[in-house]
Order: sequence, then C-alpha cells, then structure tokens
Amino acid sequence: MSDFGDLRVSDALTVPAWELSESFVRASGPGGQHVNKVSTAVQLTWHVEASSLPSEVKERFVKLFGSRMTNDGRLILEASSHRSQVLNREAARKRLAEMILKASQKPKRRIRTKPTKGSIRRRIAAKKRRGEIKSLRGTVDRTEE
Repeated sequence: MSDFGDLRVSDALTVPAWELSESFVRASGPGGQHVNKVSTAVQLTWHVEASSLPSEVKERFVKLFGSRMTNDGRLILEASSHRSQVLNREAARKRLAEMILKASQKPKRRIRTKPTKGSIRRRIAAKKRRGEIKSLRGTVDRTEE
C-alpha cells in the first residue's frame, strides 16, 4: 500500500493532506456480488479557493476546470475504474495532480503576426473563384419553352 499523505504535484507545489477529503462509495456497473457489497469507488473532494496553492495557480485552475466545480468552489473527482479502494484512490489523486500541474503552467503569450502577401493573394483569388461559381447559378430563363 502506498503513502496517502500530502499530494506532491511538482517540486514546488504540494497539496497538504488536510485539504483533501476522501469518501468511499459503491461503484456502479458490472461486477456481480462484489460491486453490491464493497465500497471501492472513491470521491476525492478538494476546496480550491481555500487551498494553500499560490493565487495565480488557483485562478488558472478555476478558469480551466470551473465547469467541473460546485458552486461553493469544491472540486469532486470520482474514480471507480478499479476494483480496489487503493487503486481508485491513487487514480483520483493522480488525476488531481495532473489537473493542478496543468493549471500551474503559465500560458504562452500569443504573438500577433500579419498574414503574408501570398496568403492574402490566395485568399482573394479563392473568394473571386467562389463568387464566379455562385454567379453562374443564376435563374433559368423558361420563356423559350
């Protein structure tokens, strides 16, 4: 069994164990009698706003994963893919660590570039070709019948 203390995200980021709350529930899906009597699925709850992470990491986390959070700022991850509590617990913690790591990386600033003269020329030529095709779709004169 592995150690379920603090969640180490990177060398600089660690989530203390007291910030994480885990509860075990019965998993759904196939599994026969085992799934009906053993609570193997884990629900990992973490209060993002009250965490000890740097504020810019928390802001990026909310921006990236805000739709997965509750109204009071909690993230609830459920892991039920394994048949054991330990593996589901590790999976949930690993997923949370990956999410925090993604939020900790500063996005690269986009450098605006101008389109090249050739690309402008090609775009306008394509628009003219398309306009010619559409202009040939005129109404059919039926007076000759």
